[in-house]
Amino acid sequence: MRTKYIFVTGGVVSGLGKGITAASLGRLLKNRGYKVVNQKFDPYINVDPGTMSPYEHGEVFVTDDGAETDLDLGHYERFTDENLNKNCSITMGKIYQEVIERERRGDYLGKTVQVIPHITNAIKEKIYSFENKDVDIVITEIGGTVGDIEGLSIIEAIRQVGLENSAEDVIYIHVTLLPYISGSNELKSKPTQHSVKELQSFGIKPDILVCRTEVEIPDNLREKIALFCNVRKSSVIANKTASCLYEVPIMLEKEGLADAVCTHLKLDKCKANNQGWEKLIDKINHVSDKEVTVAIVGKYVKLEDSYLSVIESLHHAGFENGVKVKIELIDSEKITSKNVKEMLQKCDGIIVPGGFGNRGIEGKIQTIKYARENKIPFLGICLGMQMAVVEFARDVLELKGANSEEFDEISEDPVIHIMYDQKDVTKKGGTMRLGSYPCVIKDQTLAKKVYKTDRIDERHRHRFEYNNEYKEKMEEAGLIVSGTSPDGKLVEIVEIQDHPYFIATQFHPEFKSRPDKPSPLFVGLVKACIK
Repeated sequence: MRTKYIFVTGGVVSGLGKGITAASLGRLLKNRGYKVVNQKFDPYINVDPGTMSPYEHGEVFVTDDGAETDLDLGHYERFTDENLNKNCSITMGKIYQEVIERERRGDYLGKTVQVIPHITNAIKEKIYSFENKDVDIVITEIGGTVGDIEGLSIIEAIRQVGLENSAEDVIYIHVTLLPYISGSNELKSKPTQHSVKELQSFGIKPDILVCRTEVEIPDNLREKIALFCNVRKSSVIANKTASCLYEVPIMLEKEGLADAVCTHLKLDKCKANNQGWEKLIDKINHVSDKEVTVAIVGKYVKLEDSYLSVIESLHHAGFENGVKVKIELIDSEKITSKNVKEMLQKCDGIIVPGGFGNRGIEGKIQTIKYARENKIPFLGICLGMQMAVVEFARDVLELKGANSEEFDEISEDPVIHIMYDQKDVTKKGGTMRLGSYPCVIKDQTLAKKVYKTDRIDERHRHRFEYNNEYKEKMEEAGLIVSGTSPDGKLVEIVEIQDHPYFIATQFHPEFKSRPDKPSPLFVGLVKACIK
């Protein structure tokens, strides 16, 4: 079978759910027996999101091969249960960087380097990179909205892909908005019409329209949209706001999205096996009324997407434990030794997630101390683990000057120090310890009880590490090292055994959690929260 290409564009406004649409379609096509890969193009000039503040673009998602990517790749992996790679997240910064490097090498043989064909060709290379790699269908989401000046070269490139392949091998899906005017009780199609007109002006005719809407689309309006936008009525798909985002694939299945795609691409496997996903939705819908509250204490709490994978992992753990998880996002800058009890006393569990920089650090340390002393279930992730070590050193070992070298380069007790191979690194982008690495788990530990195995692979994103010079003192005082790198040099997991649930990891377990395969660490945390 020739590789098929699906392009998902968006119009009118951002935030309509292109990523969820692309992820849902990936799941539906996988359920029909096809090997599917999801890919995202972002128009910004950053080489990757790794140097961007979470407030700018949400969390940085990390793949097994160490790519720092857009958060939509998290949606893709959670929905399709496929591990993606660096070729699945492409920015225009990466494209321009590659083209300029080629020009510097003389690869273009003296030709003038231009957006067309050189930039567009580089974009197409990324799209075609999955050919001959046992991939049936590539679903490519285009970031931004149609008409954005920074995204025009991507739109031109995918137009060319349509010309270079037969009509039955390429399909364009346009996600747009049908605003509801409550005063007149009407859905308005004009924004969709104008958005389609804009896309057509660049030479692309959408084959399917996915219309974000708050209410059902009346039959007469579907006919109108089909007529004015030059698509079949069956290709006007409603995407209503769902109570749970994992319901979206089944909603789109009922709307006929996957069937419309199969018809256009002349795919012969049209019968879907959605039983597994339907079972998941049934499980979600039958969660008990019991609720546990988990606090996420960080410094980017004003934007939920900053901790998207952590939040979703908590929901996954809630599904598994049959309880609702209420999440409280708490600004660590606002926590002090005087108010920590007041701010956290209503929480059944606490997570201190990853991050960088010293803003809010002391609040995180006070949070960890409160969780440790008051036997509150606690999970520390990356920086959260490092601050758990600092807190223990200060308050149990009474090393009052204990700190991380990230925040105090001349600390008298650097219990967290920079990794040896990071000492001479000066460039910030893509230079951390990134991607999946193995961890060996010790017997008779909480980590072993949770994971039920002695070896795991988890994803990392850090420059600093546990200082092994303090390991003996820490363990003698009760902070147990329960997971290390296979050579024993890097501490991956620490825990306190005289505690209902106190565990912290250098890695990011949230990146591998799936709604039907939740992270064991999150499952354990939520279970410990149930009273």
